Amino acid sequence: MSQNNQTLAGKTLFITGASRGIGLAIAKRAAADGARIVIAAKTTEANPKLPGTIHSAAAEIEAAGGQALPVQTDIRDEASVLAAVEQAVARFGGIDILINNASAISLTPTTATPMKRFDLMFGVNVRGTYLVTQACLPHLAKAAQAGRNPHVLNMSPPLSMRERWFSPHVAYTMAKYGMSECTLGHAGEFRPLGVGVNSLWPRTAIATAALQMIPGADIARCRTPEILADAAYLVLTSDARQTTGNFFIDDELLARHGVTDLEKYSVTPGTTEFVPDFFVD
Repeated sequence: MSQNNQTLAGKTLFITGASRGIGLAIAKRAAADGARIVIAAKTTEANPKLPGTIHSAAAEIEAAGGQALPVQTDIRDEASVLAAVEQAVARFGGIDILINNASAISLTPTTATPMKRFDLMFGVNVRGTYLVTQACLPHLAKAAQAGRNPHVLNMSPPLSMRERWFSPHVAYTMAKYGMSECTLGHAGEFRPLGVGVNSLWPRTAIATAALQMIPGADIARCRTPEILADAAYLVLTSDARQTTGNFFIDDELLARHGVTDLEKYSVTPGTTEFVPDFFVD
């Protein structure tokens, strides 16, 4: 993985689902460099069960040192996405980095997955990732021409055609793998343009508000979103023409860069047995 030894200062990042959790952590890590963040997410009103809005995220990003543009966006809706991209370009002059982070989850078997939930997962995870990538592509291509090292980073798992990853929750697995198939295909399609496309996934479960809503989730044995933020930073500051088509796992990527003490990412200090995430063989 070729490192550019550059920062994200002055770069514009378009991040879906950045009002909380992993998306917000990545945004704040970039903001520490002085990056400009477009928060493309749905939540504008606070919800006691799921804290964080595009406006509270904007305040946190600006407090971390970045500029923020909160844009209410439904990534399933083409007009909504095109309008968000237009606002981003009008405000910041272009888009250098896209992070497809927004995702819907339902860890349910076929009999317990109503089609409305199936459609939500495919609408957000697969269609949303494809649509936002398509909408941002002209601006990413311009960024490449200007030597701005553009990247697409999909928060999705390595592709593994093993029955055990499908049988407990076929719909969710297909929807997440749809994002990863975008990585595989777009890496090849965009390589001639100089746009890097990669996936990033955690080895352990990550403590987010969304995870807390899943019954039985053991938050105490998880890692914090900051581990993905630090790993994402390494991808986004690498040479996009060299670093593309990869399915990175957070701890492996950090280790490759000399970071092997992961204690600071533990929700509970001293934890040695973490809840494993899905899809990592």
